[in-house]
Amino acid sequence: MDQNEMNQYNGNLQQEEQYDEVDIMELVRKVLKEWKLLLKWACGAIVVGLIVGFSIPNEYSASALMAPERTGGSSGGGNLSALASLAGINLGSGSGPDALTPDIYPEIVNSTPFLTDLFSLEVSFKHKKETITTDYYEYLKEYNKAPWWNAVISFPMKALGWTMSLFKEKKEKLEGYADLNPYELTDEQAGILKAIKESISVSVDKKTSMITISATAQDPHVAAQLCNVLVGKIQDYVTAYRTDKAREDLKYAEQLYEETKNDYYKAQQRYAKYVDANQGVVFQSIRTESERLQNEMNLCYQLYNTCAQQLQVAKANLQKETPVCTVLQPPSVPLKKSNASKLNILLICIFLGVALAAVWVLWGRDTWASFKTGLKDSDE
Repeated sequence: MDQNEMNQYNGNLQQEEQYDEVDIMELVRKVLKEWKLLLKWACGAIVVGLIVGFSIPNEYSASALMAPERTGGSSGGGNLSALASLAGINLGSGSGPDALTPDIYPEIVNSTPFLTDLFSLEVSFKHKKETITTDYYEYLKEYNKAPWWNAVISFPMKALGWTMSLFKEKKEKLEGYADLNPYELTDEQAGILKAIKESISVSVDKKTSMITISATAQDPHVAAQLCNVLVGKIQDYVTAYRTDKAREDLKYAEQLYEETKNDYYKAQQRYAKYVDANQGVVFQSIRTESERLQNEMNLCYQLYNTCAQQLQVAKANLQKETPVCTVLQPPSVPLKKSNASKLNILLICIFLGVALAAVWVLWGRDTWASFKTGLKDSDE
């Protein structure tokens, strides 16, 4: 490329840049000329923003942070094994890989049995300067507010359902959760279940395996109470899962211990009575029977002693398998709202209003005018 072609190329680039700059400035001037229209749209957006902002109920979120629970084979289990070995008791080599990893905690919390257990949760909150205590089901049903447009949106479906119910066999309407069946929820119970599922969340940090539990409610005290109960329920669930086999072993060991203890006491009583009744008698048959009863008593004692040791092993194993769920950050009553503030909603609405007005000035008005012209031409 020679010098003349290079100069021509640079000149074209400068012309294109000037053309783009002129176009942008022209668009800006075109928009600013319609400042009255922009102002009208902004005022309308302010009205919409105020309506939306004051229609959305306040929400508060409480959260807690938990450390991963200690699995079998940890240092705690090793200490128990060392202590038990001093007494001549073998606790085994420890547990294998655990199937209940923190990654599945969100699925556990979102399961229907877990959520339906929260129906009966007792919550306390202030309503119209009065402290009310009720269950969480009743709180969501009677005291939870919803934006007015939810009723408008759901009205067609409700009207359709009411119309269809006129042609169906009427069934007794069940309210509340007194006759709760997790496998067949009523429409009301399903709605409450959905509301609970949307108000709680459990997330796991992939790097540290830390578990974050959060709960949202329209009352800050309810949010904190719900989050605290979630922490306790997760701890109970994990403990029950991890110690299920150990608790069954302990129950069986206690049963054997009681049976062998009773057998030993009975054999001891039989031997003592026989010896007391035959003191001073030197017949060989008496001595043989006495030795037989003594051997039977010794055998029962050995079984009783073995079962007593196994009972201690079962208790130690239960302690060994019990996980340690450490709550690093307990939930507290939130002081600030978690949803968007009224000011932010207002600013967003104003921005959208001005943006829509600019789009109307630049392209919408001309498009609508050409559309109406086309309709007139087609009619003629």
